[in-house]
Amino acid sequence: MTAERGRGRYVMAIDQGTTSSRSILYDAAGQLVSIAQREHRQLYPAAGRVEHDAAEIRRHVAALVDRVIAKAGVAADQVVAIGIANQRETTVLWDRETGAPVGNAIVWQDTRTEDLVARLARRPEADEVVRRCGLPLLSYFAAPRVRWLLDRDERLRERAEKGSVLFGTMDSWLIWNLTGGPRGGVHVTDVTNAGRTMLMNLATLDWDDRLLDFFGIPRAMLPEIRSNAEVYGHTAAGIPIAAALGDQQAALFGQTCFAAGEAKCTYGTGSFLLTNTGTTPVRSTHGLLTTVAFQIDGEPARYALEGSMAATGTLVQWLRDRLGLIDAAPEIETLASTVEDNGGCYVVPAFSGLFAPRWRAEARGVIAGLTSYITKGHLARAVLEATAWQTREVVDAMNADTGYALTELRVDGGMTSNNLLMQQISDALGVPVERPLFSETVSLGAAYAAGLAVGLWPDMTGLRRNRRTASRWLPTMPDERRDREYRRWSRAAELTYNWNEPGES
Repeated sequence: MTAERGRGRYVMAIDQGTTSSRSILYDAAGQLVSIAQREHRQLYPAAGRVEHDAAEIRRHVAALVDRVIAKAGVAADQVVAIGIANQRETTVLWDRETGAPVGNAIVWQDTRTEDLVARLARRPEADEVVRRCGLPLLSYFAAPRVRWLLDRDERLRERAEKGSVLFGTMDSWLIWNLTGGPRGGVHVTDVTNAGRTMLMNLATLDWDDRLLDFFGIPRAMLPEIRSNAEVYGHTAAGIPIAAALGDQQAALFGQTCFAAGEAKCTYGTGSFLLTNTGTTPVRSTHGLLTTVAFQIDGEPARYALEGSMAATGTLVQWLRDRLGLIDAAPEIETLASTVEDNGGCYVVPAFSGLFAPRWRAEARGVIAGLTSYITKGHLARAVLEATAWQTREVVDAMNADTGYALTELRVDGGMTSNNLLMQQISDALGVPVERPLFSETVSLGAAYAAGLAVGLWPDMTGLRRNRRTASRWLPTMPDERRDREYRRWSRAAELTYNWNEPGES
């Protein structure tokens, strides 16, 4: 440990993701100092159901906080703030007195509430939901999951109405535990996570009584909504917890997309494309979500349009784990490079339906255009192209909603290490694709927001100067071929419709 490090100040990011949790320590220049990570179990109790053990995640995060400080060789009092980024929509209910989860967390990928959502959609006041919260009535969001849990157990509902059972997304669950849990834990959430529940009014940035009544969810179980960058409480070691953002908004912040029109896409298990629309929410008419981008304490909220793609990295994992065509995810680039094109094969990964901009919950995946000519190389290439074409249709929707064309896409996440995929995305969009020096911008965004809250960084202008570009891809595909391939993939996507009948999973 150097003398400089011994005198330094650091900010910690907790990145609580779908498959793992990480703790990352950054110095005052925004440079990564140390990192610790641990995977948690993926639980699949039935078709369409995806769960996590919230207590397991809590234990992992607590251990990672200590481990990353020890790896850096610094003292806890040198860590001036902690920022949290988390998987959004994943729903946790827990007992206020004991701190024990009521059951497993229901993960954002879970589709068990489709029938409930269909019933709610038939109610006359359903149209008002979108206007108030900015989100379509879908099983993707947290409110239907809370309602589903409460409907299954009347005693649970009674306890929730008294406030003895609490609800939160993963940010709330971690903050409550890190600040004391049953012994005085702070029950809060931030505007970006609250905005994904379908219970927050997009204009007031507060819980909406009409939405609570519609979903039948007691206000007493809900956390207090706060901005993304302010001190919520302190850990047992005295470290301020000073930021919380949903993971995709954290990535937008980490990519320094602070101005209207700037966009990023994070490529991971699923992929999420957000464009900053400024201080006024843009209501989508093309299948996108209107959401809060971020809010700094004392400042107006910034809004975003979002397009969510459910299966991108998951598709590569399927090729590895279910088909056995590759032994490790990075091998798909080598396999796909053994052929010049897809051979006429197209993959649409509607494992849990299609998300933005189509929103077809009943859809299921297809491989179209199969002939005896197709090899595993062609299939691997088509798997990568599926992510590129999903990105294309989200960008087309954003261009239509905002009225201006995207001129550049900033990318991050684990899949951006695949250079062939990044070139395919640039070709599909017809615009440059830019990857920053540190592609894991989710954690960086959480660190930036926390550092701003405690004055480690004075303003967002300074954060822009920290940004460094590692790679940039320019489109090389002729326009005619781009349009032809996109039309063919779109026809394949339409084949996934109406696969499940009502009531099927």
